[in-house]
Amino acid sequence: MKQAEVDQKLNRTAFADGPRLLADIGATHARFALQTAPGEFRAVRVLKCDDYPDIVAMLRSYLSDHSGVNLNHAALAVANPVSGDYIRMTNRDWEFSTDEVRRALGLHTLLVVNDFTALAMSLPGLKPADLMQVGGGKPASNSVIGVLGPGTGLGVSGVIPTVDGFVTLGSEGGHTNFAPADEREYAILQYAWQTWSHVSTERLISGPGMEIIYRAIAKRNGRQVRDLTSQEIIAGALTDKDPLCLEVLECFCAMLGGATANLAVTLGAFGGMFIGGGIVPRLGDWFTTSPFRARFEAKGRFTSYLAEIPTYVITTPNPAFYGVATILSEHLRGRSGANTLMERVQHLQHELTPAEQRVAQLVLEQPRLVLNEPIADIARLAEVSQPTVIRFCRSLGFLGLADFKLKFASSLTGAIPVRHSQVRVSDSTHDLSAKVIDNTVSAILKFRDQLDVRSLDKAIALVAKAKRVEFYAMGNSRVVALDGQHKFFRFRIPTSAYGDSHLLTLAAELLKPGDVVIAISNSGKLPDLLSAVDAARAAGADVIAITSSNSPLAKKASVCLTVDHTEDSTTFLSMISRILQLLLIDILSVGISLDAQNSRLVVEHKTGDAADNRRLLISHLDG
Repeated sequence: MKQAEVDQKLNRTAFADGPRLLADIGATHARFALQTAPGEFRAVRVLKCDDYPDIVAMLRSYLSDHSGVNLNHAALAVANPVSGDYIRMTNRDWEFSTDEVRRALGLHTLLVVNDFTALAMSLPGLKPADLMQVGGGKPASNSVIGVLGPGTGLGVSGVIPTVDGFVTLGSEGGHTNFAPADEREYAILQYAWQTWSHVSTERLISGPGMEIIYRAIAKRNGRQVRDLTSQEIIAGALTDKDPLCLEVLECFCAMLGGATANLAVTLGAFGGMFIGGGIVPRLGDWFTTSPFRARFEAKGRFTSYLAEIPTYVITTPNPAFYGVATILSEHLRGRSGANTLMERVQHLQHELTPAEQRVAQLVLEQPRLVLNEPIADIARLAEVSQPTVIRFCRSLGFLGLADFKLKFASSLTGAIPVRHSQVRVSDSTHDLSAKVIDNTVSAILKFRDQLDVRSLDKAIALVAKAKRVEFYAMGNSRVVALDGQHKFFRFRIPTSAYGDSHLLTLAAELLKPGDVVIAISNSGKLPDLLSAVDAARAAGADVIAITSSNSPLAKKASVCLTVDHTEDSTTFLSMISRILQLLLIDILSVGISLDAQNSRLVVEHKTGDAADNRRLLISHLDG
C-alpha cells in the first residue's frame, strides 16, 4: 500500500479532527503511535534517542513518514519530572519548551506528562490478559495502586481513588536511598559508594544498575570483571545459564522485591503493585520463580500485610499509550474534539486587516499567553495598538477583549468537566440538579471515548439484515428494551420485547437462523436471561448483548456492546447505566437507517402519497 493511501486511511478516525500523536519517550528509546480511536494505536514505531540531537528532530523524523496526516493534538510521556512549560530531561541532555515544540509542529494541543504518571493512568483499564501475576494476593476494590518499573532509570507512581474518580502521583520515588537487605547487597552498596556519595534506588535497580551489580558481585566472588550490558547479563542468565549472570539476576529481582514492598507499605497499595519498565517483561515466566515475591513478603511483622497485596508484571506492549491517550482525552473532552474558536480565527485570518492578522497570529501561536496577559502586553507582543486588539475581537463578533477571553478560555479548557460529584444531604435542589446532570454528561462523554466502533459495526450489520428482532430484559433494563422495540417496530422490523422470566426461554426456542436477540442487563448475570440466550444461540439466532464487558452475558453473545459504568445496580436504582444503554439503542437505530437497503425504513408515510406527507423518523438524520 502506498504511503498516501496509508495516510488517507489514518485520517479516517473516530475522532472528529483526525488522529492524535502519542509518544512514550524514555532515556534510550522513544515509542510513537497515531491514535485513530479509543484503544486503537496505528503506525507504532520505536526510535533510538541517541540518533537525534533533540526532541523536535525526533518528532519530525517520525512525522516525516506521515506528512499526509492531519494532526491537531498530541501528548508525550517523558521519563522526567514535569513542572511547567520548560522540561530538562534527567537521563538525557535534552531540554525544551512545551509551547515551542507545539508551535514547531503546528499543533493546537501538546501535553507533556511524566511517563510513570501516564503508566499509572493506564492501570485501571488493564485487563487480566495484559498482566502476569506473581505470587498470591487479591486486589481490594477502591484501593490505592502502586507502580514502578526499572529501565534506564526507575520510574515510580501510584493511583489514589477519590470521590470523583482517581488521581495519579507524579513521583520521583526512584531517587530514594538504596537500602541493602543482606551482606551481599551491602557489598554492592559499598562498591557503588566508590563512585557516588549518594546511591539512590535507581542507581542499582535499573538497566545500568544491573551492570553495577554484575561488576560488584564479580569482584566479591573473585571473578574476572567483564563489561556486559544488562541485555547480555539477562541472556547469559536465561539462555547460557551462566552462574554469575544468574546470581546477578536473582540479586536484582530480590532488590526489586524489597523496593516494591517499601512502596506498597508507603502507599497502602491493597489495589495491587504493578511492575512495568523495559527490563522485567523481558524475563518472562522466569520472573515468577525469582526471589522477587519472597523478598516482597519478607517484611517481619508486616509479612502477612504484604501477603495480601497482589503483584503483577505488565505484559501488554506499550501500556503508557493507554495512559497518555486517556490524559489527552480528558484534556480535550468538552470541545467536540476540536478547538472551534481557534479554527474560526484561522479561517477568518485572511479577512482581517494586516494589523489584526498579527493579533490573530499571536492567538494561534501562544493562546494561553493571550488568555492570561492584559491588553497592553498583547498589543506590545503583536506590535499593534490597543484599539487594534479590540477591533480584532469585534471582527470575530465579540463585544471586546473580555468577551473574547471568556469564550476563548472555554474553548481552550473544555466547558464540561469530566468528574463525578456525590450529592450531599445538605445540597439544595439547585445543587443536586446540577450534580445529577453533570454526572450524567460526564459519564456520556467518557462512554463516547470508550465506544468499540467495530462491535457497533457488527451489531448494526446483524440488525440490518435480521428477519426478526427480539429484546430480552428484566428489571430496570426493561424500559430500554421497550424503547428499542418501539423504534425498531416503527422501522417495519418485526420486533418483540420480553421481560417475564417464564417467557424468555420459551420465546428463544421459537427463533430461527437470521433472527437476532438484543439482551440487555446491567450485571449480565441473571440466570433466566442467560438460559434464554443459550436457547437462542442453540436455535441459530445471533445475540447482541448490552452489558458489562466481563459479564457471563458478554461471553455468550455474538456481539457485545459494553456499558462499563460503575453503578451498583444490585444496591441502587439504575440511572446513568440506563441512559448509556438507551444511547446504544439510538446509535443502532441511526446506524441501520444509514444502510441504503434500509433507508426506506426511516421514512414514515402520513395520509396521502405526496412527498410532502413523508417525514423522517430519526432526528439525527439530515432530511
